[in-house]
Amino acid sequence: MIYMDLKLIITSDGSHSLYSSRFKDGYHSNFGAIQESKHIFIESGFKIIDKSENPLNILEIGFGTGLNALLTFVEAKKTGIKVNYYSIEAYPIPESIYRQLNYSTFVDDSEKDILLKMHDSEWEQETLLSEDFSLLKIKSKLEETEFVDYEFDLVYFDAFAPDAQAEMWTQNIFDKIYNSMINKGILMTYSAKGEVRRRLKNSGFKVEKIPGPEGKREITRATK
Repeated sequence: MIYMDLKLIITSDGSHSLYSSRFKDGYHSNFGAIQESKHIFIESGFKIIDKSENPLNILEIGFGTGLNALLTFVEAKKTGIKVNYYSIEAYPIPESIYRQLNYSTFVDDSEKDILLKMHDSEWEQETLLSEDFSLLKIKSKLEETEFVDYEFDLVYFDAFAPDAQAEMWTQNIFDKIYNSMINKGILMTYSAKGEVRRRLKNSGFKVEKIPGPEGKREITRATK
C-alpha cells in the first residue's frame, strides 16, 4: 500500500518495512526488518555496551518506524536496565501508516501497546513508557541539532543510505556525535562503506567491521 512517498512492504521474516520514493531507499533490509534491527542494534550494540552506567543514554538517528526503539524497550525490560532513549527524526511517518505496522505481533502481550505509545507520544516532550524507560523524540534535521547537555552511551546510526541522504554522513556529523558520547561509548550502523569508516576514524573512533545480518556481509561498530 502506498501513502504519499511511502510504500508499506512485508520483508522476508514477516515484519513490515517501508520504502521511500523520496529517498529511493528502504527503511530496512528486505531479508527481514526485525532480524536486521536485532542483529545490528541489539545483539551488536545494546547487549555488549558497558551497563555499569545506569541509566543508559541512547541516541537513535532516524526514529522511522519505531522498530529499534521497540526492540530496545523489550531488551531493556529483560535485563532490568534503565534507559533514556532519544530519537531524532526529520520526516515522521503519518499515523495512517504507523498504525498498520505489525511489529507488535512479534512481542509479548504486555508490550503490544508500546509501539503505538511511542508513535503517539508528543514530540520534544519526554514520555515515560515504564518506570525504567523514557522516550524523547526530537523532530529536527540532524545537521541542525546540537547536543549540548547530553552524554550518550550508545548511538544507533540508522539514517537512509549515504547515497540517498549524503548530508547525514558527513565528517561534521560524526565529529558532533563523537563529542556527545562518553568514553567507551559505541556507535552502531549498518553501513560498512569505506568512506563512512574513514570519517568515523577521523572523528576519533576505533572502527571495526563485524559480520552483518542475513543479506549483508559486514556492518560497522565504532567505539570512542
